[in-house]
Amino acid sequence: MVSDYEKVKTIVDRYDGKHDSVIAILQDVQSEYHYLPEHALRVVASQLGLPLIQVCGVATFFKAFSLKPRGEHMVSVCLGTACHVRGASAVLDEVKRRLGIERGETTEDMRFTLETVNCLGACALGPIVVVNGKYHGQMSPGKVKKVLKKQKKEPPEG
Repeated sequence: MVSDYEKVKTIVDRYDGKHDSVIAILQDVQSEYHYLPEHALRVVASQLGLPLIQVCGVATFFKAFSLKPRGEHMVSVCLGTACHVRGASAVLDEVKRRLGIERGETTEDMRFTLETVNCLGACALGPIVVVNGKYHGQMSPGKVKKVLKKQKKEPPEG
């Protein structure tokens, strides 16, 4: 069994230990763990010869990175003006009800994390829900079940 240390070291090694690859390295680490665990940040800093504070600074600067465990499936609901006036709040309420979590939370089984965003730049399609990077436009509370069900059918990665 490969240790967590070895997993992270292997990721860093793919980038030849180059300091300017820290963002790409953190993206790969997050893909592996669905967030950036502290031990992984320490390994990245050590392997790159960078101060931990510098690696943590990158990890906290970009919204795409998370220091908290995230679910396998990321669900984002747009609450921007165009989506809001078309009923995004009702869509968000339905997503929260179906997943049993609030925004910023992850389901107990680590399958889903729910977040809200201020704008996704596809206002004409609003309200919009994005699941794992796939846009679902003109959402309604009635369509939420179908979108989430697609993800629930997939077996969890392991």
